[in-house]
Amino acid sequence: MDFKTGKWAKQIIDLQFDDGSWGYFHSLSTLVPGHYSSMTTEQALRRLEILGFSIEDKPIQKALNYLNDCLTGKKNIPDCEEKTHNWKVFLNLMLSTWIRRFTNENKTANSTAEQWSEIINNSFAKGYYDHDAYIKNFEKTFNSKVHPKAVRHIDFVHFYTVSIVTNTLNKNIEPFYFDYILNHENGIYYIYDKKLSDIPKLFQSKDASKFLRAIELLSKYENPECKNQLRFALDWLEKNKSAKNTWDMGKESKDGISFPLSDSWRTEENRINDCTYSIKKLLGEIEMS
Repeated sequence: MDFKTGKWAKQIIDLQFDDGSWGYFHSLSTLVPGHYSSMTTEQALRRLEILGFSIEDKPIQKALNYLNDCLTGKKNIPDCEEKTHNWKVFLNLMLSTWIRRFTNENKTANSTAEQWSEIINNSFAKGYYDHDAYIKNFEKTFNSKVHPKAVRHIDFVHFYTVSIVTNTLNKNIEPFYFDYILNHENGIYYIYDKKLSDIPKLFQSKDASKFLRAIELLSKYENPECKNQLRFALDWLEKNKSAKNTWDMGKESKDGISFPLSDSWRTEENRINDCTYSIKKLLGEIEMS
C-alpha cells in the first residue's frame, strides 16, 4: 500500500519550510514569529516515516540536510533551551537520532550513537543495570555533570536513546538492556508511558496503538535473542486477530501520527486495512531472523 501520495503526506509536505524544517524542532510551547507551524519537525518526520517515506524522498533529504546543519553548528533550531538538563547533549542526541532513523551514513550522528552505546554497554556490563556506572560514564563521556532534575538522562529509557543505539550495542549486552526496557515501570518516554511487559487491556484503544509504536521501535533490533523477547507481543496480536486474518484497533487508535494511514476512516474497511497493514509490517520485523 502506498500512502506517500495521500492527503496526509501532502498536508505535511506543504507545511515544510524552505530550510527543510517545519519550524520548531521539539516543542511548540513557545511561539516565535516566523517559526510557527502546526507541527514540529520531529512530529512531521515521525508521521512521514510511518507513511513510508525514506532517505530516497526529497522532503526527507531536505529535512536531513537541515538537521545535519544544526548538528554541526551551521544553523540553530528555534526552540527555547530547556534548563532541566544538559541542553547541548540532549539536542545533539535528538538531532542525531532523527538523522539515523533514515540513514546510517552521517559520521557526526554515528559518533553520537557510539557514545551512547558505550554508556549503555558499561551500564549493563554486570548483567543488570548499574546506575552508578551509568552516571559515571555519562559524565565522563560528555564531560558534564548530570543535572539533578535531568529525568531524560537519569531515566534514559526514552525514544531517543532506545532508537539511537539500535544494533550498535554489544550483542551480549542487548538482552539485558531489552529486559530492563520491557520491565521499566514508565515504559518508553515519548512513546508509551506504561510497563511494556503488561500488555494493554483493550485492543481497540489509543494505549494499544502507542504500545505497538513502542514494540515497533524495539523490533528494529536484529539480535535474535531480543526478537525472542518480543514474542509476547506476537501472542497478543494473534489473540486479537479476526477470523478473516485482519485487525481492527478501533476509532480510538486514531491519533494523527500512527493512524490513519488512508485518507479517511469514514469507512470501517479503510480502518481495518490500515490496522492490518501496520500490524503485518510489525510482525514481519519481529519474525525476521
